[in-house]
Amino acid sequence: MNKKANTIFFILGATLFNILITVSAIFLLLAVYANLLMHRVPESSQIWFILIIFIASVAISYVVYRSVINFLIKKINMEQYFDPIFGGRRWHS
Repeated sequence: MNKKANTIFFILGATLFNILITVSAIFLLLAVYANLLMHRVPESSQIWFILIIFIASVAISYVVYRSVINFLIKKINMEQYFDPIFGGRRWHS
């Protein structure tokens, strides 16, 4: 495969990975909420907990995604396998 195909597959894989992490975090936090907090929270406040769960799952997915991407950047020479998305690197003398 060439660099452009590698770049496209990496972006698609990373996007699917991020969506998977977000959905997993939502289900995990909803399960914790349903088992521990749902019966203790008034019905009028439950929608706020759902909103907090959604925001927390996005934050969790961001932290995990950044950690994995930083790990991959350290392990893989990105310039060797991937094309730049928005043009090449600019070197200043």
